Amino acid sequence: MKVLVAVKRVIDAYVTVRVKADQTGIETGNVKMSMNPFCEIAVEEALRMKESGKVTEVVVVSAGPAPCQETLRTALAMGADRAILIQSDAELQPLAVAKLLAAVIDKEQPGLVLMGKQGIDGEHNQTGQMVAALKGWAQATFASKIDLGDGEATVIREIDGGLETLIVKLPAVVTTDLRLNEPRYASLPNIMQAKRKPLETLTPEGLGIDITPRFKTLKVTEPPKRQAGKKVASVDELIDKLKNEAKVI
Repeated sequence: MKVLVAVKRVIDAYVTVRVKADQTGIETGNVKMSMNPFCEIAVEEALRMKESGKVTEVVVVSAGPAPCQETLRTALAMGADRAILIQSDAELQPLAVAKLLAAVIDKEQPGLVLMGKQGIDGEHNQTGQMVAALKGWAQATFASKIDLGDGEATVIREIDGGLETLIVKLPAVVTTDLRLNEPRYASLPNIMQAKRKPLETLTPEGLGIDITPRFKTLKVTEPPKRQAGKKVASVDELIDKLKNEAKVI
């Protein structure tokens, strides 16, 4: 069985995000970029499935500008077999990405699609669900454990009340949560091998997909600065300030 894993290039999780001076978006010039942490978990899970003999091929796919090749090469260095880049310099919103992924799924015919539950940049948590809807496939989100069976997958997912177990028929879309696994580091020999692994480049136009943005960002601003706290001498003074100053009681 083939597994298709969607990965996204984002600002590194340990970099302080800055808003552009004109408030049109986030500053990405000369900023360290890396693979979205949730996508790393999805890649790791696919590789473990292959190592267990349940999967025969792991294909990684990303959509975005040419530098996304670096993110795909990272996934190849981790152990993925080949990569696909849907290259576009345009703004790619969740629905557009979902349509692009659906087109690649039609081309590749995987038995399972894995992706991170959300990107740490937009925090949309939409693409996986949209892909499943476009394909008419079963879906399981926020997976903390995945067990592949014969024509089905058992997925344990985290919900507000605890854990929920789902059995979904394959093919399906599964989005990964933080506690699913701990991604591996790519070794130097694997990094060198990744340079020789196949990386196919496609375009939205070649796939016949309209990626026109559906919503417009009006302004991006930083959150307000946190105000300094105040010390109170008694419980009565605390209650008075909560009631008359903060107005929360």
